[in-house]
Amino acid sequence: MSLETDKQHWADRQERGSFWLMKLTAFAAKVLGRRLLSPLLYGIVLYFFIFGRSARQAAWQYQQRLADWSGRTELRPSHWRVFGQFMAFADSLLDKLDVWNGKLSLEQIEIVDPALLRNHLRDSRGQMLVGAHLGNLEMCRALAELGEKVTMNVLVHTKHAEQFNRLLGEAGATHLRLIQVSELDPVIMLQLSERLERGEWLAIAGDRIPLHGGRSVTVDFMGRPAAFPQGPWLLAGLLKCPINLLMCLKHEGRYRVTLEPFAEAVVWKRSDREQVIAHWAGLYAQRLAHYCLQAPQQWFNFYPFWKTDDDAHS
Repeated sequence: MSLETDKQHWADRQERGSFWLMKLTAFAAKVLGRRLLSPLLYGIVLYFFIFGRSARQAAWQYQQRLADWSGRTELRPSHWRVFGQFMAFADSLLDKLDVWNGKLSLEQIEIVDPALLRNHLRDSRGQMLVGAHLGNLEMCRALAELGEKVTMNVLVHTKHAEQFNRLLGEAGATHLRLIQVSELDPVIMLQLSERLERGEWLAIAGDRIPLHGGRSVTVDFMGRPAAFPQGPWLLAGLLKCPINLLMCLKHEGRYRVTLEPFAEAVVWKRSDREQVIAHWAGLYAQRLAHYCLQAPQQWFNFYPFWKTDDDAHS
């Protein structure tokens, strides 16, 4: 869960509570079903909205940045619009439960794939997908479980990856696996390389910096400097694999999964690594801003994304 009630780093709170929250909600969804669970979950999110001052300020900051950058005055923050962003988060959690419990079919998902990347899901060597905490990344399971039956390895920073995997297995996710990549040690790199060679795909979010030892790069995001992780671009250079963007946004009650070619190769040497990574992170930030405009209230990073802020309100 991404909501915060103080100024802790997002991962610090998530590390302690997200596994048990997932276990509890998965159990509640099976016992109660979505209709009975919805009021409870919306009540929890309402609590976070009322008492989570830092999360409210972060949402206000994001909405202000998006409105200023785009010139769209209707996107300017208000208490009602910030509350709407919290409610969209609650809705996305309920959708996650539907995915975990197999209640979502491929027919309920629109896949936008103009470059026909799905045709490459069965290639002899896999590729990398870079997503964001915009919309619902759980929909990558639509490709793994519902569509092409390709194995999707979701790279995460949580230490509870194996426990999450057990829960995913109990929910029937046989082609989706979480892999902890807090540190890019040789063992992890070898494992990821072997998975690519087997034709498996890697998926990683490109918009959050890990709590411990995460390298970051500062680039322009909606007209202001913001820190983005170096991880996806470091990995792509080390693994020598193509990168595609994966965005999963909700439109009129249906999810739209967009696959977009991004980089055929990320090539860096030790001497120019920082510049190359900054280049690709900057291009990613541009595309992320573009997709934020398509779903303004589906941004679920409830922490101060821009460290220097003069326009956050409660």
